[in-house]
Amino acid sequence: MSQAEHPDRLRPDHEVTLNDVRQLMGASTPHFALQLRNRIAKLIRGLPAGHPARIEGEREIARLTALGVEGEVRGHAADPGMRTLASVTGKSDGTDPDGAH
Repeated sequence: MSQAEHPDRLRPDHEVTLNDVRQLMGASTPHFALQLRNRIAKLIRGLPAGHPARIEGEREIARLTALGVEGEVRGHAADPGMRTLASVTGKSDGTDPDGAH
């Protein structure tokens, strides 16, 4: 994933659309969230405050920032007697929220 942009979006006469923002949103994972956030910010920076693509882009920038910083939760809480996945608790030691090992 790079910060490079699709050539069509770089044309001076290109009108930014909701579809442009949504195309960038489609690949969002914690690993690429901050790069995508930057690309969306660059894409919408010249749009007026009420423009639909700007509104969607700003909402997505907030989501991507959280995703990039906090990661994402996957899985579910552990069943009795099993360890909770680190991605659920945010702990890397494998303990569950109640302190069981």
